[in-house]
Amino acid sequence: MKVEEHIMFTAKHGNWKVGDKLLVMESSKIAHFLASISNTVNTKIPEYLIDVMNVPGIISLAEELAEGELAEMFRALKSPGTSRKLGKLVFEDNKKLKKNIVDVARAFLVRETLSRKVSVDYPEDKIEELRIVLPYHDEHINFTAKHGSWIVVKRLIIDEKTPLADVARILASINETITLKLPVYAGIDMEGINSWFGDIKKARSKTEIETLINKYLHFPAHEYAAEGFEEHARVYALRKALEKTGLTVDLPAKSLEKYLEKKA
Repeated sequence: MKVEEHIMFTAKHGNWKVGDKLLVMESSKIAHFLASISNTVNTKIPEYLIDVMNVPGIISLAEELAEGELAEMFRALKSPGTSRKLGKLVFEDNKKLKKNIVDVARAFLVRETLSRKVSVDYPEDKIEELRIVLPYHDEHINFTAKHGSWIVVKRLIIDEKTPLADVARILASINETITLKLPVYAGIDMEGINSWFGDIKKARSKTEIETLINKYLHFPAHEYAAEGFEEHARVYALRKALEKTGLTVDLPAKSLEKYLEKKA
């Protein structure tokens, strides 16, 4: 049976029951819908990390780091002192396993810290209600898409044995897929954004970070995105700026996957 072109996201777990489906496959509508899914999953991920890290403690640390200017925040997020504090907020003693969770905790800290100064999410509403019939009776997370040659299925059926971190993993994986595909549909010039920051190879020193922040703050988003997606492009510019420092606002699904595989 031929599968219709669509994008769908549904989630059913405890009191969380949401879902929506896009069938009008115009590029701008796809981009807006993907952005709304990304915002939805990123908002929920912290709730599923409570078994592997001190989520309130990391949020408190983020509030502390966000008191400075943006350049100070970047430096603080990279500092050894912050790394030591972060290590104490992770619930894992095994050094090899701990590294994976610290990587996730650092991305969470970066997202929480920077969200107090700049936009780390897209300017879209989250999916907060159930607008379609759920495809599964079981508790689950489900993301499917088919458009041209793009076909993706990311699904997790949840039962009493499913670790909360595994739910965080699938949500992070969905966000990663959207991060890669959204620029295609939003008309975001990723090569142009790379070129904008191209004269900065790495930013480690105070001067290098201040130069990087200046480039980010003066990023002309309207020149690198289709109309209506300028602020989406600005989020990608932030990602690129962070990349120069070795940081990210996207929680790494692979690190959670490795942790869960080794922990099993």
